[in-house]
Amino acid sequence: MIGLARVGRRTFRSLRWHNYRLYFFGQVVSASGSWMQQVGQVWLVLQLTRSGTALGITTALQFLPVLLGGAWAGLLADRLDKRRLLVATSTGAAVCAGTLGILVATDRVTLWMVYLLAALLGVATALDSPARRSFVTELVPEADEANAVSLNSSVFTAARVIGPASAGVVISAAGLAWCFIANALSFVAVIGALVAMDRRAIRAAPPAPRAPGQLREGFRYVWAHPALRLVLTMTAVIGTLSFNFQITLSLLARRVFDGDAGLFGGMYALMSVGAVAGSLAVAQRARATRRFVVAAAFAFGVLMLAVSAAPSLPVAVAGLVPMGAASVAFLSSAGALAQTRADPAYRGRVAALFAVAFLGSTPVGGPVVGWVSDLAGPRAGLVLGALAALLTAAWAWWRLEHPAAVPGGTAEPTSGETRLVPS
Repeated sequence: MIGLARVGRRTFRSLRWHNYRLYFFGQVVSASGSWMQQVGQVWLVLQLTRSGTALGITTALQFLPVLLGGAWAGLLADRLDKRRLLVATSTGAAVCAGTLGILVATDRVTLWMVYLLAALLGVATALDSPARRSFVTELVPEADEANAVSLNSSVFTAARVIGPASAGVVISAAGLAWCFIANALSFVAVIGALVAMDRRAIRAAPPAPRAPGQLREGFRYVWAHPALRLVLTMTAVIGTLSFNFQITLSLLARRVFDGDAGLFGGMYALMSVGAVAGSLAVAQRARATRRFVVAAAFAFGVLMLAVSAAPSLPVAVAGLVPMGAASVAFLSSAGALAQTRADPAYRGRVAALFAVAFLGSTPVGGPVVGWVSDLAGPRAGLVLGALAALLTAAWAWWRLEHPAAVPGGTAEPTSGETRLVPS
């Protein structure tokens, strides 16, 4: 019991800080609502079109603003008060969700409206993501930064359990509209948390001065640091082709296993149970390393391939839990490495480039995976993602084993790689 208590204190040590606690619990509520909307939006498009390609287009439109404006949004996060910016983006996202809920409830929704509101929500996401990711490190002391980033990732993985499962129940009991209305209301929690924070305790980085070439400077900074360069490249490739579960799992549930929204939400929730475990495992580590990121990517690819070959629903469900753990172990450790290795003056831009690599790649990957799934079946979409993760992990492992062959490359440091923070 004493050992478990020590592990708990290590894992959740950032919750000692008042501002972080407010932020953490506000995000749990808001992120759960966002995942409800994701499931509701997927099922709405399937009801309107029954098309995997239309799902891919919807996903692409939602994340296109991240691709086009993500880097600029990171610069904005470095220049502005992040807390105020997050209040504004949360308000905008709430308006988009509420509007879609009203349109569905009044039976006036059409596909072009879904496309438009997905794109507008994408604008809010593009502005929100770099500010939210970099703001986390300002709420705790420097020694707890990696833990705070990992726990922040665990918020969204926990929400992936609560949100999809809740969406399945809500759709069956009250209808699709309430997924969107609930998401709109959930933003009250995060806005309230941001307003209630002790502003004196925020370790705000000095605002970046306005000067020409700051976006190019951010790109040069990332390119000059091998750890950042490697992890962002991996995230871009895997984010493009592997993290399209709103497409692959929904089509698997509907076309392969002849299920409804409840089955899709349940599959997503089960995968997310593993994701929570993966994110908490990363949160225990004192430091994010490139080798751990590569190992997690390899495990993700193997498990994704296994799920794609599952001969029955029980076998597929059993594989979703470890697959979810590996997927978020990769994503959480990659995000933690990107944020903790970046200089505070560049963290907004680095966070934005990470968001572009992960979310901004979706406009390319979403339609591709949707088209492949329509052409060759939902299992083919999973196979495509698995191969992307495996090949990317193999490439990254080679880069780590041959640092002299990489411009500016250095061997991965080993001191303290897996050391845990003493209790």
